[in-house]
Amino acid sequence: MLSRIFMAWGVVGRTFGQWVAPAITLALFLNLRLAVAFGMMLDHLFFGHKLRKAKVQRPIVIVGTPRSGTTFIHRYLTDELEVGTGLQLFRGLYPSLTLQIFIKPLIPFLERFSPTRYHSKDAHDTGLTKVETDDSSIFLRFLDGIFFYCFLLSFDEQDHVDFVDPRKRDTSARDFAWIRRVWRANLAATGGERVVAKMFTASLRLPELFKAFPDAAVLYTVRDPLSVMPSTMSLVTTPLENKFEFWSLPEEIRNRFLSRMYKGNMLLYKGFHDHLQAGVFDTSKVFVVDYNRMMADFDGMMEDLLPFLGETMTDERRAMIKVTADKQRSRVSKHKYSLERFGLDADVIRKECAFVYDDLMEKPSARASEG
Repeated sequence: MLSRIFMAWGVVGRTFGQWVAPAITLALFLNLRLAVAFGMMLDHLFFGHKLRKAKVQRPIVIVGTPRSGTTFIHRYLTDELEVGTGLQLFRGLYPSLTLQIFIKPLIPFLERFSPTRYHSKDAHDTGLTKVETDDSSIFLRFLDGIFFYCFLLSFDEQDHVDFVDPRKRDTSARDFAWIRRVWRANLAATGGERVVAKMFTASLRLPELFKAFPDAAVLYTVRDPLSVMPSTMSLVTTPLENKFEFWSLPEEIRNRFLSRMYKGNMLLYKGFHDHLQAGVFDTSKVFVVDYNRMMADFDGMMEDLLPFLGETMTDERRAMIKVTADKQRSRVSKHKYSLERFGLDADVIRKECAFVYDDLMEKPSARASEG
């Protein structure tokens, strides 16, 4: 932990020329970690019965790359269809039930200082009470994982991609043990019965996920890399621009950072693909959510998805899904991303991501022939 703290401090200092503010932030991080640990000890005293009753059973885990529809399907299942409970950001930040009693009334005040204020609300509406990725809880607990790499280590002269490649450094046992504790606390706090989680890094370690949670149902979202790559880079660089004036950094540093964002997405694509090709997990436990189908045939996709999750398609749900499907079919994205702005080349992406088009994305002709 201390080595990662000093590594992060050094990277931010060398890149942005700021040493004092990051040191204060990292000191606050350590205090947060100690407070959460103490709070979770108190939870066993004050909420032991609720925690013992909270069982993680048949969790739904959404995996894939960022900007592939993960947030939409995550919030639709939790907020609209209510098939399970997602993890609000503040509950991932403060997973102690005891601390949440004091923190919850302060959320409007804390939102003014939360890093989420630097995100574009149009591209990704986020906040402390929004259901978000469970990877953030791993980052906030261990200062590690994909967020540690994307927002901090990717600026360094040395490439630290091995930090998030489980073939080089596997932290699955640690991470999934922590996630189980967070999920139990979240179920106890909300009265939920089933977890609906979003974990990008699970794409890289599905065998380990199924080992930790044998009854899990996985939704793998996939979208055209020509859309995913620039959209992800825009999502990440927007808060960095708002906080650190990213586009004013030297071109060498910007290009280094962007190339590692590309490499990180490639790692997520390949991690799932390589596991799929090797046959190391039960494919009957994985449902592929193709972004194109989610936009063009949402109602048809949900007719397949709900039974996979063991959920009933009621008339009420079908009517709700029909309304959403009509909106999806007529929706036109407001966001246009320039490949050149992020140093991307369409032909290179198509070549390097051929396995995504060939093996992961649904072929429109196949669906048409089935119809």
